[in-house]
Amino acid sequence: MQATVKAFDRDTRSGSVLLDDGSELSFGALAFDAGGLRLLRLGQRVNIAVEDGWITAITLSTFPLP
Repeated sequence: MQATVKAFDRDTRSGSVLLDDGSELSFGALAFDAGGLRLLRLGQRVNIAVEDGWITAITLSTFPLP
């Protein structure tokens, strides 16, 4: 699934994304770390893995999900 970065806190490695339907989902450091990223920018397109309503992994749209 793809989304757009709405917020990202570099210190906590957490933030939120907007899904294409306009709904917002938050992600924590574990989901960020699972994608092997170092930084996200606001407005950046990302791929997300969602399980039971929680983001479990987030990575750039050009990278495969783990």
